Amino acid sequence: MFGITSYGGYIPRYRLNRGAIYGANAWMAPGLIGSASGEKSMANWDEDSLTLAVEASRNCIKGLDKSKIDLAYLASVNLPYQDRQNAGIMSTALNLKDSVESADFTGSMRSGASALLAGINAVKSGDYNNVLVAAGDRRITKMGYLHELWAGDGAAALMLGTENVIAEFKGSFTVTDDFVDHYRGLGEKFDYNWEERWIKDEGYSKIIPKAVQGLMDKTGVKGEDIARFTTPCVFGARTINAIAGQLGIPVDKTMDNMHSVCGDTGTAHSLVMLISAIEDAKPGDKIIAVSFGQGATAMLFEVTDKIADHKDRTGIKATLADRKEEQNYMKFLSHRGLLSQDWMMRAEASWRTAVTTLYRNRKMILGMVGGKCSKCGTDQFPKMEICVNPECTAHHTQEDLEFSECDGKIASYTSDLLTYTLDPPAHYGMVEFDNGAKSLFDFTDNETGLIDVGTPIRMVFRVRNIDKERGFTQYIWKAKPIVSN
Repeated sequence: MFGITSYGGYIPRYRLNRGAIYGANAWMAPGLIGSASGEKSMANWDEDSLTLAVEASRNCIKGLDKSKIDLAYLASVNLPYQDRQNAGIMSTALNLKDSVESADFTGSMRSGASALLAGINAVKSGDYNNVLVAAGDRRITKMGYLHELWAGDGAAALMLGTENVIAEFKGSFTVTDDFVDHYRGLGEKFDYNWEERWIKDEGYSKIIPKAVQGLMDKTGVKGEDIARFTTPCVFGARTINAIAGQLGIPVDKTMDNMHSVCGDTGTAHSLVMLISAIEDAKPGDKIIAVSFGQGATAMLFEVTDKIADHKDRTGIKATLADRKEEQNYMKFLSHRGLLSQDWMMRAEASWRTAVTTLYRNRKMILGMVGGKCSKCGTDQFPKMEICVNPECTAHHTQEDLEFSECDGKIASYTSDLLTYTLDPPAHYGMVEFDNGAKSLFDFTDNETGLIDVGTPIRMVFRVRNIDKERGFTQYIWKAKPIVSN
């Protein structure tokens, strides 16, 4: 038996009310009102497709033996690098072993499903025992267009293997068809989108049934056997219900496209919806997961009795529940880099990265690996040549110790309106970890007026800054205060 052994999801905490988008654009695009209900997930300024995928992956592999992961795939159509392996950065941030194989999947909304299928085939081959597949997207859309309302930010991650399988893989069927519903040429910032009705009638309504029917014929499953039918579709329930009807799948088995709670999360959305279905599933449930994009891929999974061991896993439900409403449309545009604002001289610093230094300190910077003194047992971050314990001060006794999963609290902090940040005021301060170590960190997802000394924190992998002149994105670990709305 092989299939899904664990899952993790991540929907950013901030949710932009679509009414704010419509209100700002109604004067020129009154037709937006038809899609203006609910809210869309909104990544913070220091989140991108890679950091979203890292967070989902952390939720997926928490408590597992990371040294057993043989292969790591990352899928997105908005990867920060064209020529630097993004999956390699993710693997370093997760502190996977150096011998892990990794690869990027991109070029289509279907790339998340393609990465999943490639991971399944890798396990099926017998050459790999444990495969991590992650997908994340933070897309940039034009202002005042339907896709601005439809697109949300998010990520999903799945572990694949042969032991403790919670959803057994039963088969797949793919239709490859260069159906152009949208595209983005090299060097272009925005997608060019074709007419919606044609996409719905000629794309979704014809290509998806072909893929699902092929899957049913291949596996022998019938429509009435399906407990959950999931496929991302920005056109809503009517279109998917019609497709399900063609295939003999009961309409009440089709899954909501999640438009009202987060929107379509791009390459991640087929996996987001699959995880959502698994979270509500019971042993024996059969799930068909479909992804559309230059064709379609349909996959069949059957939930096993091992699902009971994963009900406390941080998936999509938990991150959807952790939400904070955002009404400031201008803030959203600013964080997307769609406004030309004067951040004054404080923003003119050079952000050139010494890649040699980054490489030598990659475990500390990207993996948040500190040290533990083998002589006295003192934990410290960053790792240094000398133990910080004044009663020890031993030399060269530091062993690697991961801090990314260490909980802590704010020991002191500053709220600073003079330091440059895209989300002022800047918050930073001393963090005291539960293991006794202390270090200085930037804070993120700031809650002005809600944090104080003693506020609990968790560490998150985020963008530090973007060197626009050289096209280099800097990453670092930050402290995220845990506060209630």
